[in-house]
Amino acid sequence: MSDEVREPHRGKFMHLLALLADAESGVLAFSGGVDSSFLLRAMKMAGIRFLAVTGCSETVPEQDIDQAVSFARREGAEHRVIRTGEMQNELFITNPPDRCFYCKQDLFRRLREIAEHENYRFIFDGSNADDLNDYRPGRKAAAQYRVRSPLAESCLSKQDIRLLSKDLGLETWDRPASPCLSSRFPYGQRITPALLKRVEKAEEFLRNLGISTVRVRVHEDMARIEVPEKDLSFFLEKDVRYRVADALHAFGFSFVSLDLDGFRSGSMNRSLPHAVHQNRESL
Repeated sequence: MSDEVREPHRGKFMHLLALLADAESGVLAFSGGVDSSFLLRAMKMAGIRFLAVTGCSETVPEQDIDQAVSFARREGAEHRVIRTGEMQNELFITNPPDRCFYCKQDLFRRLREIAEHENYRFIFDGSNADDLNDYRPGRKAAAQYRVRSPLAESCLSKQDIRLLSKDLGLETWDRPASPCLSSRFPYGQRITPALLKRVEKAEEFLRNLGISTVRVRVHEDMARIEVPEKDLSFFLEKDVRYRVADALHAFGFSFVSLDLDGFRSGSMNRSLPHAVHQNRESL
């Protein structure tokens, strides 16, 4: 193991490498985010045979696909982008609270087919130890298709993974979370390709203004912008306010609002019963 990995995370990292080495081979559900990028590097260091697979559909920002492709290429990993079909599933596009189950079910079914056809022992995903205490319907799909989560099995939290990624020199160590674009809609609001593209354009525009963490939540024809508290004042400058409003109107929103509560990961879960959304860092 490389000496750049420091305590107190060395033990967990050693456990992860041993777990992966014992697995021998696997197909990795690879989004290109912090967790799956770290896991890809660990699989490479463990010396196992693996294939990284990225699911592509209207629900995934094009920027995320490009980043996944670039990272896998730099790592010298075998990588494949596949088209997923959640947007053809009525159970997904009607946007129920367990929407993520239908998306992950489609992805993991395809990964299981690849694994069985190309003789890989396991399917891996990047779920970490924090995810096990959260509302994540996709975990049910993972169990259905016998997907393993080596990061969670090694008791690695999100913070552990960011620090280890930094130690290993991964540029993804401080990358903001980039969840599926469908998470921008209240449960029950139908998801369409046109609305997903509208959100993608709006968030890309705001990131280009220098706001790295941003969500554009959609309520019918209104955009509700969430940014961290430190960035709220930026939008109150007159020129910025008009520029943002004009751009989002041009993308198709009739109304544009700034959420004074600031950014909250998984804020759409507020509409769920308390027992479900009390741990809301999911979307």
